[in-house]
Amino acid sequence: MGDVYIPESAMAIMAHPDDIEFSCAGTTARWASAGARISYVLCTNGDVGIAEPGMTHEKAGEIREGEAREAARIAGVKEIVFLNERDCMLENTMALRRKLVREIRRFRPEVIICGDPTMLWGGDGDYINHPDHRAAGWAAVDAAFPAAGQPNLFEELEAEGLKASKVRKVFVVAWSEGSYFVNIDATIETKIAALKAHKSQVAELDADKLLREWAGGTAKGKEMQYAESFRVVTLENDAFWEKYKKENG
Repeated sequence: MGDVYIPESAMAIMAHPDDIEFSCAGTTARWASAGARISYVLCTNGDVGIAEPGMTHEKAGEIREGEAREAARIAGVKEIVFLNERDCMLENTMALRRKLVREIRRFRPEVIICGDPTMLWGGDGDYINHPDHRAAGWAAVDAAFPAAGQPNLFEELEAEGLKASKVRKVFVVAWSEGSYFVNIDATIETKIAALKAHKSQVAELDADKLLREWAGGTAKGKEMQYAESFRVVTLENDAFWEKYKKENG
């Protein structure tokens, strides 16, 4: 399936700074350039992710937050939220789900983008998916449905004025088994520049070559040069969604 769909709003939920840039920044940049409201929600600030002598959690967190904000700016994304969970210790708890539901009800995205919580092994048997990635994926899916749209759950958020908010679609990043492909020919340079903003993480990588190879491989055999792929779950059909928007703004 090729892409023709541009949502009015989308929220990317990931574990760490740089997760979005590696996985779906070409898509978020494309949607942002088309006028969509985009929010990035990062469960941690990646404060364990700089393995240098003398590096503290506080300093690493400040560095990586700054890099993430710059990457979002490059992609045309005006909002980024850090939930400040513990890096490398992320768990799919009810407390995390509540935090995500809060953000979904506040921002009211049409689409949630998240990682695949079922992915454990990656590549050709040479990669174990980070446990934080899996936890963030599960938490995002569980928050998107049914929690965010259920008014009788987390009623205290309703009392704060954060009404239940349904999600139309969930885009699950699919590295090898995607069925929906977003053409990122126009935003591959933006994706590369956004990843390069994470200087503490990619200094020893050829980010340009790596992302072009990945996106080019994903697009192979399709009418595009570069692509990102997803498994798309449609929670609400078109007719319901149009009615829902009219009734809920």
